Amino acid sequence: MADPKRRRRPHLVSTPVRKKGVVTIPQEIREQLDLQEGDQLVVAVEDGRIVLTPASVIPDDQAWFWTPAWQAKEDEVDEALAEGERGEVFQDGEDFLQSLADEAGLDLGEIKHRADV
Repeated sequence: MADPKRRRRPHLVSTPVRKKGVVTIPQEIREQLDLQEGDQLVVAVEDGRIVLTPASVIPDDQAWFWTPAWQAKEDEVDEALAEGERGEVFQDGEDFLQSLADEAGLDLGEIKHRADV
């Protein structure tokens, strides 16, 4: 008889459907897909099968906004505004870009030349 540890057959994992349709996704699968409590899943029926697909409530191209570092900056700005602080007001975009370039120690003309603006 073959050693059970050396078998190469796929291991099928099953889980029961409980009251109200509750299903537990096995831990090994949750770890493989990095699923955490509260994550959203898209539920679909395909060819008579139930398909669960992890879904991001926040689009990937906007995830940066919800990072702890960015949210700390948002909080800082909210506090400053609540205290009546106001930033510098620029009359046009050119003045704004020049201010950013000056702050970074860069030449705006060179930046525009490289960007083909």
